Amino acid sequence: MSKLTKEQIDQFFIEQFESFEQQLNGEKSLPLHKTRKEAFDTYKQSGFPAPKDEEYKYTNIAKAFASHISSVETSDIELTKEDVQKHFISKLKAINLVFVNGELNTSLSDLKDLPGGLIIENINDAQTKYESDFASYFNKADMAGADNFFSLNTAFTNGGAFIKVEKSAIIEQPLACYFFSTSQKNDMISQPRNMIIAGENSQATVIENFITLGEHASFTNAVTEITLEQDAIFNYYKYQNESDKAIHVGATMVEQRGKSVFNAGSFSLRGMMLRNNLNIAIHKPHSETNMYGMYLLDGKSHVDNHSVVDHIAPDCESNELYKGVLDGKSKGVFNGKIFVRQAAQKTNAFQSNGNILLADTAEVDTKPQLEIWADDVKCSHGCTVGQLDADQLFYLKARGIDEKTAKSMLLKAFAADVITTVKVDALRELIEKNIEERI
Repeated sequence: MSKLTKEQIDQFFIEQFESFEQQLNGEKSLPLHKTRKEAFDTYKQSGFPAPKDEEYKYTNIAKAFASHISSVETSDIELTKEDVQKHFISKLKAINLVFVNGELNTSLSDLKDLPGGLIIENINDAQTKYESDFASYFNKADMAGADNFFSLNTAFTNGGAFIKVEKSAIIEQPLACYFFSTSQKNDMISQPRNMIIAGENSQATVIENFITLGEHASFTNAVTEITLEQDAIFNYYKYQNESDKAIHVGATMVEQRGKSVFNAGSFSLRGMMLRNNLNIAIHKPHSETNMYGMYLLDGKSHVDNHSVVDHIAPDCESNELYKGVLDGKSKGVFNGKIFVRQAAQKTNAFQSNGNILLADTAEVDTKPQLEIWADDVKCSHGCTVGQLDADQLFYLKARGIDEKTAKSMLLKAFAADVITTVKVDALRELIEKNIEERI
């Protein structure tokens, strides 16, 4: 299936869906499968996103998929606890959830003795065990930024995680989600789908870590839906240090249904082509949203960060800061959109994207956007692309610091205001270590 056309890719997924349906047996009668079929019908209307779609103008997922995904089969590789634990974040005390090719592996995950107020279920079981929650929260991300990859993921929903933090529950330990793609024997496609509910007055932290095992190519199409209720505080981190043959499309769909605080951090260090969609809808006044991102690229890595913040309610604040350091022939893309609806008076929305190019062959496309229908707001956006400041470099060298160390100091200072936002010490130390090694 090498170097396929877009039509052949679409036909491939049609055949995959037909095969997937045949394996479901009695589950076809449950509401989830009706949602799957509706989503796949939506997907078929325009198919696999390609550069003719404006949102994928600078990131040709279709070409990468067609050129690198050739032989997809069911993996027969069994991972042991020792296999996965060596990829866990060092010194992190967490509730570890392990996903293998998109499905929650209960034997490798910490599902016993969960703290009070925390529910974790296989998403297939949750549709009947927690029917009311499922009906209220699953696949409700009807917002700007939801694209056809979202529909494709919904169609193949199978075996992800349902996570609920109940009313007034404070979960002290972070939930560390490790997503393994097993591409040791053949190319691998995985489509993890997770839904998270942060109940009224709850607090929790989730870390997503994506790992490719093996030398073959992998395609991950991940969706995480997060809903925050009244007075919830939720921290979300996404960490990507994947293989040089990893293609990743990830959508994090967030709805702040009640007055709440949402903090997000995205850190992309390695991968062939990574696309991160962060889409947030703010429905209630006095909510706060903070988004931070860092991409540190070399070789031929391509990372595309797309964000949408939709201010629907008044008296809310959003802050967005993404920074990139690019070397080699790497490419970065940033497109941040802020919508301020007419009813969202007294909105404060700030957005900034800064980039440093360490090589003439590195490239970045950046496009911050504001669309405002309200008149009583404070909004700003901006972007910068440049090299290390020559004056600052000269200042350090004039004081006896060698050029390599001086550049390292400047780059670490450039990244610091993003890295320091990470509230989990072990994760922050891992990111700092990787940045130190890369620099």
